[in-house]
Amino acid sequence: MRIIRRPADSDHAADSSRVAALPCVLTIGNFDGVHLGHHALLRAVVERARQRGILAALLSFWPHPQHFFAPRFPDRGITAPSRLSSRREQWSMVARCGIDRLFALRFDEKLALCPAETFIARDLVSGMRVRHLVVGDDFRFGANRRGDFAMLVREGERWGFTVESIDSVLYNRKRVSSSQVREALAQGRFDQAEALLGRPYTISGHVVHGRKLGRTLGFPTLNLRIDAESPALRGIFVVRVFGLKDEGATTEAGVAGVASLGTRPAVEAGGRFLLEVHLLDWSREVYGRIVHVEFLHKLRDEAHFPSLEALRAQIEMDRNAAIAYQHPGAVNSRANPCVNPHVNPRVNPCVNS
Repeated sequence: MRIIRRPADSDHAADSSRVAALPCVLTIGNFDGVHLGHHALLRAVVERARQRGILAALLSFWPHPQHFFAPRFPDRGITAPSRLSSRREQWSMVARCGIDRLFALRFDEKLALCPAETFIARDLVSGMRVRHLVVGDDFRFGANRRGDFAMLVREGERWGFTVESIDSVLYNRKRVSSSQVREALAQGRFDQAEALLGRPYTISGHVVHGRKLGRTLGFPTLNLRIDAESPALRGIFVVRVFGLKDEGATTEAGVAGVASLGTRPAVEAGGRFLLEVHLLDWSREVYGRIVHVEFLHKLRDEAHFPSLEALRAQIEMDRNAAIAYQHPGAVNSRANPCVNPHVNPRVNPCVNS
């Protein structure tokens, strides 16, 4: 998949005309989390593109438009949503769905004020050479969200592209949405989040060096920087970590662990978001690797502790709780082996079975 980024100060039309030389079937959206509703859109785009022998493309925005509007119009009650996935994770999932080209359009003031008709003519037609556009049944766009399906059909007849609307995917009679996923995660309902996403909820990232405080306390951790100002989760969790397998291994059983995701109020004030994972049966260093942390169960919220000894005692309890969750009846011992014996099947919901 080719990723085409455009900075805020570029001329959109001139920039896109240099890189979009081939026509495409296109869909548009933020695609945060890439849930089952997104998969339905992406699957339709790929199928239509293959039928026509042209590229399958996605136009996405970064940052999320609500992140742009919220601080600028505090009186309008706009809330910037938490992020379900980083750009790297989102783009990786989109690529696995068969998308050939991703237009990553920076959402800035110029774009926010752009009339819907101008956006269609300048970006979609001249810039991205859209031949067929696939949108969701709730799609709106352009300044003041004036653009809708009827406008797209009308402008498509003018500029020579067709438009198709895909029905929403439903779960328990409700439309699957990123907001639903965020709500499920906030309430610790990981089974519902998995049903909406079509896969377990995971966060991926490079393992980086930390302050080594966990090692000092007797609980060494993997540290992952979070590429989001406001992740969808905060607290202490039972997790399973993938990406630790030896080179050449064809299957992988995730390694059980207990994770802290937040700003670490117990050890510093106003810190950056960090994901720290203490693995229950692992001793090798893996700095620089990309690992995938799958969230299984929430143990508690973040908390401040009066001393490092109190923090150490709580981590011990969290560790034992993680062992009990993943291995009911296991003896709570630091020597307890907790490598999950089951291979986690990674089913790609973009592929029809």
